[in-house]
Order: sequence, then C-alpha cells, then structure tokens
Amino acid sequence: MLQHLVLLRFKPTTSPADVGRLEQAFCALRNSIESIRQLEWGTNVSPEGLAKGYTHAFMLSFDGALQRDAYLPHPAHQAFVAQLTPAIDDVLVLDYAANNVG
Repeated sequence: MLQHLVLLRFKPTTSPADVGRLEQAFCALRNSIESIRQLEWGTNVSPEGLAKGYTHAFMLSFDGALQRDAYLPHPAHQAFVAQLTPAIDDVLVLDYAANNVG
C-alpha cells in the first residue's frame, strides 16, 4: 500500500465557501480516478500549535507506485490542481509505503 499525504494551507483571502467547494472537489476524485483505493480527509484539530498554517489533510491510498503514477497525470486530477492552485498559499505532499505495526 502506498500512502499519498497532501497538506493544504489556504490563502487568507480564500472564502469558506470556496474552501468547501474545493474539499468536495478533492473528495470527488475518488469517484473519477479508479486507481485511488481510499481517500480520507479532515481539518487540523491539534492543540499543539505545530501545523504551520496547514489546515487540511487528505490521505489517498493506492495499491502501489504504479497506481499513484496513474493518478498524478490523470485529467481529473490535473483539472482539480488547476482549480486548487489559486486558493492555496502552500501544499506539502509526502508519499510513503505503509508499514503496519502490531
């Protein structure tokens, strides 16, 4: 299993309505791109104060690197990125092979 973690920091000028539309659009990728095995997301609720302005986390699961590699150039993903880019200050993406403990 390959995990694809996306953290988003929205521009202060991005309205809550626009953020909501982008959340829905990101989640809709699960229905548009077959190689996404699972997609979960949430907003930061940590009391530690270490989020550095990132408010949203999206975790996409793929069976492996080939499936992730099919997702990246997929037209639905690219259209979403074009829609998202003007609304964000920064994005952090980290991919890792999942290791289960226990």
